[in-house]
Amino acid sequence: MIIGIPKEIKPDENRVAIQPSGVLEMKRNGHDVLIEKGAGTGSGFIDQLYENAGATILDDVDELWKRAEMILKVKEPIAQEYPRMREGQIIFTFFHFAANEALTKAVIDSKCIAIAYETVEDENGRLPLLVPMSEVAGRMAAQKGAVYLEKTNGGRGVLMGGITGVKPARVLVLGGGNVGVNAAKVAAGMGANVTIMHSTISRLSYLNDILPKNIFTLFSNPANIRAMLPEVDLIIGAALIPGAEAPKLITKDMLKDMRPGTVMVDVSIDQGGCFETSRPTTHEDPVFVVDGITHYCVTNMPGAVPQTATLGLTNTTLNYATEIANKGWKQALKEDEQLRKGLNIANGTVVYQQVAEAFDMNWEPTEKLLDLV
Repeated sequence: MIIGIPKEIKPDENRVAIQPSGVLEMKRNGHDVLIEKGAGTGSGFIDQLYENAGATILDDVDELWKRAEMILKVKEPIAQEYPRMREGQIIFTFFHFAANEALTKAVIDSKCIAIAYETVEDENGRLPLLVPMSEVAGRMAAQKGAVYLEKTNGGRGVLMGGITGVKPARVLVLGGGNVGVNAAKVAAGMGANVTIMHSTISRLSYLNDILPKNIFTLFSNPANIRAMLPEVDLIIGAALIPGAEAPKLITKDMLKDMRPGTVMVDVSIDQGGCFETSRPTTHEDPVFVVDGITHYCVTNMPGAVPQTATLGLTNTTLNYATEIANKGWKQALKEDEQLRKGLNIANGTVVYQQVAEAFDMNWEPTEKLLDLV
């Protein structure tokens, strides 16, 4: 199979979908790899490293898309890439369709095969391809929150760890998954007083056992969230429903319950955000203020630490990508139920229920498409 790796063109996105060792693995399995010139530079991988591994470097990105049977990316295609997608071409990347109707319609119209990192699911219901980026984004959320709590950045002027005789910042983390846990750990490590909320008692019980003692657990419901708002300095939104739009846990009217200068970091923004007042931002222009509350809603937070993020992501995606290349997408999905759950749209048909429901579209089960039923 011919594998194409275009340079990411989303603003301030420096990650790349494969590292040179991944090229070696693809070549070992008999596949050709096309890399757009400079695709890996932002992550510290110069073109020569890819050439040494056996890749072909192309200047012309349109040629790369035309020749490639499978495109590996990090972020979803953006508008200028829509015309490059074509019927039968496999695209394996983060898509987050439920938060982007224009992308969903473009992929349907292209009749390509869209396999989404974020909905590949193991037998225990975990999302293995989200784990490394969840770790990065969660840890960054605490760091960014600390920065924007500074008065010079519009915050309340509160130091996360406090000092002798002065209380530390109070941090509320909404969601007890990978993002939330990593955010809570870093915030606690900085000395903050942290409360993490989740909507299942079994998960809270587990978190209560494993997390540091300056992290407190609380059952997530609207009343408990609202009761916390007047007391906290930083809120980290880390709620996720696989493949679907994030639930709105904090509404606009709840902002009045917060103190001016409170900071909200919405890590769920790729899935539409878990704060009603959230809207996507960039690393170049990361924050905005609504009713005195600072919102940080960057959609590609790990893009700011591309070397760490690229290594973490490609460590997990390569095996799946190699499986697709070796067997073809249909056979790979027939044999691997985890990977099968990653298929969102194929040949113009939506096969992931939550995506269809987000936009009131028709859908068919993946198993029917693959003649498994």
